[in-house]
Amino acid sequence: MKSVLLIDDDLEFTELACKIIEYLDCEVYSAASIKEAKQWLASHKFDHILLDFMLPDGSGLHLLDYIQSANIPSSVTMITGHPSVKNAIAEICDDSIAYLTKPIDADDLKGILFTPPNKQASSKEESKGYTHHFGCLIGESKAMKDMYLMIERVAKTDANVMLLGESGVGKEMVAQAIHNASNATGDRVSINCGAIPKDLIGSELFGHEKGAFTGANAQKQGVFELAKNGTLFLDELTEMPLDMQPNLLRVLETQTVTRVGATKSIPINCRVVSATNRCIEEIAQGKVLREDIYFRLAVFPITIAPLRERKDDIPLLARHFLDELNQQYNSNVTMNDADMDRLVTHDWPGNIRELKHTIHRAYIMADLKRKILVFPDSFDSPFSKHSSATSVAHHATDNATQQDAHPIINTNIKVGTTIEALEKELIYKTLESVDGNKTNAAKILGISTKTLYNRLNTYESSH
Repeated sequence: MKSVLLIDDDLEFTELACKIIEYLDCEVYSAASIKEAKQWLASHKFDHILLDFMLPDGSGLHLLDYIQSANIPSSVTMITGHPSVKNAIAEICDDSIAYLTKPIDADDLKGILFTPPNKQASSKEESKGYTHHFGCLIGESKAMKDMYLMIERVAKTDANVMLLGESGVGKEMVAQAIHNASNATGDRVSINCGAIPKDLIGSELFGHEKGAFTGANAQKQGVFELAKNGTLFLDELTEMPLDMQPNLLRVLETQTVTRVGATKSIPINCRVVSATNRCIEEIAQGKVLREDIYFRLAVFPITIAPLRERKDDIPLLARHFLDELNQQYNSNVTMNDADMDRLVTHDWPGNIRELKHTIHRAYIMADLKRKILVFPDSFDSPFSKHSSATSVAHHATDNATQQDAHPIINTNIKVGTTIEALEKELIYKTLESVDGNKTNAAKILGISTKTLYNRLNTYESSH
């Protein structure tokens, strides 16, 4: 049985986390301060230490230094209240330290407690502050975490999945994630149903025999055969002509295909993941998809949230796209805080695809002397502007949920910055982002209100 020490002064969080850890069949001890933690460390050995960043009697980073200098052989995971705080402290810690962002659920803790430290470190080094979930998805917002759970559940089955969401939200990446998370031994094969000429759809989906039609000079396997024991991704499913859909239904029902020009059927075995940017209402009323096919393919529908509804993920995605460009061109271009704020406040009607193209453009126009991205004055394009009514609705929703949403906190860390200075900057920037509301600031930082007041009193008395 693993032994875990949880160090956090938030009593409500500690109580819940301890219950989850016990449920995971681990022995758990708790401490609310650095002093209490040192007492436990002096008398017990722990397999894993979960350490909060801000504690009543000092920073968790001080205790981390103590743990490392005393050669205490425990794996350590830092706990923070905000993704931006995590990214900030990650820059001043070594790669052996893992990170969790509140709120934390059972899957988060299970992944940390039962993943070997070397795998945690390599994942962190590879992702540079952000995690590649299922090898291809980035995001730590609630919407993404909810989707990760759905992917994990459906991946264990052979159920067909339909992905719903606006253009550019990353439906193909989600299809890849489902494939990666499954036990499939075959490949993931993709086809865009809206890009195939009508007279070739049968050949592309089901294959054809040599001489089946003019130009059929050789036998060809269709995508259903190519995806044997794997995953078939049917993108833009609702763009397939209605008169071709009965042939697709027959394949789904019989689990066999008959190549064009052939007389014998061939058994198939693949999961079908389909995708469309049309909403359920439009599918039902627009006569773009047969009802029987919908129920065959949407056994497990997943709606992917647009980027404007998960703005906490924008800094992670922006850094990822910039890291890719820097790696591709062997460069070291950075982005300033003001530009990151602009990215976060934009609604991104083109979603992740639009964000990626914006980062790429800014990279091409980068100031090479200062090695910094240069963005245009406006991110709007004639093809991606929302109507004024939609914008008003979004702003109304944003205002209604503003107190619940976590603002983005940007922090530049300079060499020689002390832990106390970093902590102070994070606190004041968080307070500024919530208009001085100390209760909300404490919640975002993942500390108790009492700890926040103690820190502020210390800063004021030191002036």
